[in-house]
This record gives sequence, structure tokens and C-alpha cells, in this order.
Amino acid sequence: MNSAQEQTAFRRISPGLGLALGAFGLALLISFLVPAIPTLTACVVLGILFSALPWRDSVRAEVKPGLAIAARRLLRIGVVLLGFKLSLANIAELGWLVLGMIVLIVVITFFFTWGLGRMMGLPGQQPMLIAAGFSICGASAIGAMAGMTRAKDSDTATPVALVTLCGTLAIALLPALRPLLGLDAPEFGMWVGASVHDVGQVVATAQIAGATALAVAVVVKLTRVAMLAPMVALAGVVVARSDRKAAAASAPLDVPGASEASEASASTTADLSPVKRPAILPLFVVGFLAAVLVRTFVPLPDSFLEVAAYSQELVLGMALFGLGAAISLGNLIRTGGRALVVALISWAVIALLSLGAVEIARAAGVAALG
Repeated sequence: MNSAQEQTAFRRISPGLGLALGAFGLALLISFLVPAIPTLTACVVLGILFSALPWRDSVRAEVKPGLAIAARRLLRIGVVLLGFKLSLANIAELGWLVLGMIVLIVVITFFFTWGLGRMMGLPGQQPMLIAAGFSICGASAIGAMAGMTRAKDSDTATPVALVTLCGTLAIALLPALRPLLGLDAPEFGMWVGASVHDVGQVVATAQIAGATALAVAVVVKLTRVAMLAPMVALAGVVVARSDRKAAAASAPLDVPGASEASEASASTTADLSPVKRPAILPLFVVGFLAAVLVRTFVPLPDSFLEVAAYSQELVLGMALFGLGAAISLGNLIRTGGRALVVALISWAVIALLSLGAVEIARAAGVAALG
């Protein structure tokens, strides 16, 4: 690409990227004025509001290329930067019992939600994306799965909206339930970290119970984040197998007398239209794993980690605004009822499983919760 083409491409995407950047700044202000609202949650809501307003078609066309870049590429960059928040040493401190329960909760919730979404007839890749968002780490997991499955923006936007809705409700609901359940601060932190979706929502929910609850919640949550790579890889195997079955099912039948006539045509078709299979582990997920390993084994300065954290919030915020702007409220109202049912059931299942894990840890006298 020469200089003139680069300038033309930049002019095409700059209005949308500028809008997303401005929306992130507004979301920061909202979060500062109302601390209970995480910045990233505000970004999604602002994107949905932008989509709902009666803009002229020319305005939408002007910002669409930049918002598409934000929703895809910036989201993947945010997933990579998320790895710098995760140290395997902190995860190991939880002990094998808690680690095993967290892994089991993620796996059970993922496959339960995926199966429920397919049973409810959700379109496209929505079942897998909702499963990833609710079981692993919210919008970041949805973006990772969307990249692996080549999901449409329309398939991605609805799960992001649902995970934002349920995570926001958790900020108010879980602290209200804490006294009724008799959870102390570390136990509440474990429950929040194991059941709430995005990292920002976990922080907003757990900090209400104090610093101890927040510390436990963040470590447990980041342990779920560590499941991102293996779950994406596993889903990649499933999708590749599904592609092979679909290709085999669409192959012409061996009809007597027709094989010679169709051989050349089939060969030509195969040459012109090869079946594209998704990578088992997309490049940006490899980057996420590399960031985790660097954070674990390389003594990084605090200044670098702060810059990485701020950068991650910035690019994820812009990406989530872009995804929110891709949501059509009319379509969501008309077709989102089944997706909402799946999301609410998944949320309830992961909350109950996580609460059961807290009770097991309490009975076992886990040191991390003491």
C-alpha cells in the first residue's frame, strides 16, 4: 500500500475511530461521576444509544468503517493486553481445590449455555458467543470466540449487550444478596469473581465489600480469564470438525453413470472454492498467552503495567462502543427474547455453581479465603 492509499484509508476510518475515542472519554466521565457504572459498561450503552438515535444515512456511512475497525481489531488488541493483568503465580496461590472448581464451573457453564442456545434456535454463532461471554470473561471472550469462528457483527453485538446487561445487574443484586447468604468478605469476593462476567464489573461489584473481597475477586476472575485460550482452542476443534462434516454433506453423491461427468466439475469446484477452516488458536490469542507468560516470568516495572492497563481499557472501550453501535434495538426487541432467556438462565446457573463452590471451599477451610 503506497502513501496515497494509506492516507485514503486513514481518512475513511478516522471519523469512526474519533467518535469511538470521544465516546470512551464520555464513558470515563460517567464512571467518574457514578462509580458504580464501569467505564466499559458505559461504552456499550453509549454505542447502543448512538445506534438508536435518528442519524442521517450519510452520518452512519461516514463512521461505519472506523467503528468496524474498532469492533474487530481493537477488541483483539484488548484481548492481548488483558494478558498482562494475569500472573500464573497469583492463580497458583488459590490452591488446587479452588482452581479445580473454577475450571469445572467454566466448562460446565460454557457447554450448558452453548447447548441451551442451540436448543433455543439462536442464529449463527450466538450460542457459542453467549456461552463464552458468560462462562469466561465477558466481552473479551466474545471477541476472541468471534475472531475464531468468523462470526458476523450482528451475531457478536447481541451477546455483548446481554453480558453487559447481566453484569450491570450483578453490581446491584449480588451485594444485596450477601447478607442473606451470610458470606464474609473473602467468600463474597470468590463468589463475585467466579460468577460476574467482565473484569470491570467484578471490580465494581466486589469493592463494595472492601479491599479483601476485591483482592480475592480479581484473582478468581483472572483465573477464569486464563481459561480463554484453552476454551477458544477447544471451540476451534469443534468448529473445524463441523466444517468438515458440512463439506462432506455437500459433496456430490456417487451416482452410477454420473461420476465421470461430475469428476472434472467437482475437481474444478474444489480448486476454486477450498474449505476455509479457522485456526485452532488465533494469532491474538497466542499474543494473549505470550503476555501472560511475560507477566509471570519477567519482572515488569509498575509503570509498564499501568500503561498496559490503561491502554487495554482504552482499546476495549472503543471496541465495545463500536459493537454497541452495531446493535439494532428494533431487531434486538423482535428477535432477542430467546437470547435474553438463554443469558438469564446461564447467569443463574453460573451464580448457583459459584455459590456452591464457595460453600465447598468454606467447608474445606481453604486458606485463600481465610
